[in-house]
Amino acid sequence: MSLAFWMSYIINAAKVDLIEFCKTMTQIDSLVENKQKNLTYLLGVLWFIMNLVASVFNDVIVKFVGLRLPFAEVAFFRFFFGTLSLVPLILYYGKSSLKTSRINVHIIRGVILFFAISMWSWGVNTVPITVVTIMGFTIPMFVLVLAPLFLKEKVSQELWLATLIGFVGVYVTLNPHHVSFNPYSLVLVLAALMFASLDIINKKFVVQETMIGMLFYSALVTTLLGAYPAYKVWVEPTAKEVLLLALLGVGSNLILYFILKAFTLVNASSLSPYRYLELVFSASIGYLLFAEVPHATTLIGCAIIVPANFYIAYCNIKARK
Repeated sequence: MSLAFWMSYIINAAKVDLIEFCKTMTQIDSLVENKQKNLTYLLGVLWFIMNLVASVFNDVIVKFVGLRLPFAEVAFFRFFFGTLSLVPLILYYGKSSLKTSRINVHIIRGVILFFAISMWSWGVNTVPITVVTIMGFTIPMFVLVLAPLFLKEKVSQELWLATLIGFVGVYVTLNPHHVSFNPYSLVLVLAALMFASLDIINKKFVVQETMIGMLFYSALVTTLLGAYPAYKVWVEPTAKEVLLLALLGVGSNLILYFILKAFTLVNASSLSPYRYLELVFSASIGYLLFAEVPHATTLIGCAIIVPANFYIAYCNIKARK
């Protein structure tokens, strides 16, 4: 055989090997990319779960210290320590972290947050922790009700029906006809409406501001508003209660920090199913710390509210595609 034949054979074999090598490298790159995506997703889920755990523990602290301290005082300390915990960050990042283009929006958000947190702190001490968590699930339903009024968004008949069914679940959960019903528990519903109003404001006014600025101004406004009500009902807190209240204030900031970290890694719609793990956490802690056993109507109401919320989330995801 000629030299040309062998040269051609070697070149063709080398081409085949090169093609196979490229295919293998592409497969490796694909595996690495998929692994990186999975790792990012898992990290996002972890941040989101940390947000749920922090939220439940905040409710537990409010319920525990609220056994002796007035709710107005508990709310004030939550705002106060929330503001105080941001000072080191402001000193570190400088004045630029507090730059704002719409101080009026921060004031409005602070006022609404003050009433929302105050009512929530009041309501937490009127019903079991599990019911508190379920009431938190109503916030997306209130957002849907407010959206057509303030954002001029169109809501389909299916979404209205899902929302109506969800509110039936709220009625079942609170069980107003039962002898143990506490009318003050309705403040949780009002608080959920306030939180939904905050979501509407955040959607309507797209403010490009620093995280620290948004946290600080809201916390400062709520602290100033909460000072006088706390003074009127003041009860001297113990050292243990002060420590818990400090954790409550720091935890309030961590809740927002954790959830924003999660949303930077994973879409909010992808994380929505994990939100209902909060019910597992709250039921477990409520039983262990307060000997609370969920009533049958609580579970039935939850079984109505959760699917309604899932359907609302599904429709919103579908509408964005």
